[in-house]
Amino acid sequence: QVQLVESGGGLVQAGDSLRLSCQASGRTFNGYATGWFRQAPGKEREFVAAIRWSAGDTYYANSVKGRFIISRDKSRNTLYLQMNKMKPEDTALYSCAVRNDQIRYSSQYYSGANYDYWGRGTQVTVSS
Repeated sequence: QVQLVESGGGLVQAGDSLRLSCQASGRTFNGYATGWFRQAPGKEREFVAAIRWSAGDTYYANSVKGRFIISRDKSRNTLYLQMNKMKPEDTALYSCAVRNDQIRYSSQYYSGANYDYWGRGTQVTVSS
């Protein structure tokens, strides 16, 4: 079992920055995928960013590419999402997720169906 706890959400203004954290516990994982997803009210959950835990390969949604940076600290078992130049459309509940098996194809990073464990999320609100 893997437990995930997100933190760092809050209310910011357009153009501001925010850093989310996701603390993982319960199991040491290596070579697995970890990612951030978000869901706005009335909308479906969407992929934001992912990182291969061991090698550090990163993947981004087009809507956040160039503004958000995903990273991880292996020693702390912590995943991060640095969000810059934020926009009102970034407003959502942000959740981290872990896949506890190897990723075979890069396309698998982009779908929430390929992740096994989820945190409860942290709310991010961007005012205009």
